[in-house]
Amino acid sequence: MNDLATRKRQDQVTERLRTYGATFREFSRRFAEFLGLHSTDAEALIEILSAEEHGKLLSPARLSERIGLSNPATTALLNRLEAAGHLVRTREHHDRRVVTLRGSPEVHTLADEFFGPLGVKVGAVMARYSSDQLEQFDTFLAELLTAMHVQLDQPRHPTPPRTEP
Repeated sequence: MNDLATRKRQDQVTERLRTYGATFREFSRRFAEFLGLHSTDAEALIEILSAEEHGKLLSPARLSERIGLSNPATTALLNRLEAAGHLVRTREHHDRRVVTLRGSPEVHTLADEFFGPLGVKVGAVMARYSSDQLEQFDTFLAELLTAMHVQLDQPRHPTPPRTEP
């Protein structure tokens, strides 16, 4: 591929990744609507359920980092999720001060109901690719995420000055 064609393909991939992110946010918003929650609460719940599914349980502090909320705001969010019956806080770590977040059995059922059809469709798409192709894609995404996290760890730019109309 020539440089122009390569750049065009890179731009197309970048745009599809941006669109994927926006579409994922829309699923998150609709999941919030399905559960009668604020979108931030649903985003946190998705993080908790995903971590649980992958065997990497979250603490409130780690959740706070993942969703970009302060510790007090995260505590208020967790209180709402617990009051709604969507969250269980446990102390299963050897250090009993560490709180572990788990979705309630009921919210697991609701999440399966909501996301199940999408999971089937995504699984069918992935089944068309070989293990080697999926591994390459996984490596590509991991490298992109690393680049993004490196950039996010840089000092923030000052807020641009406001221009008067």
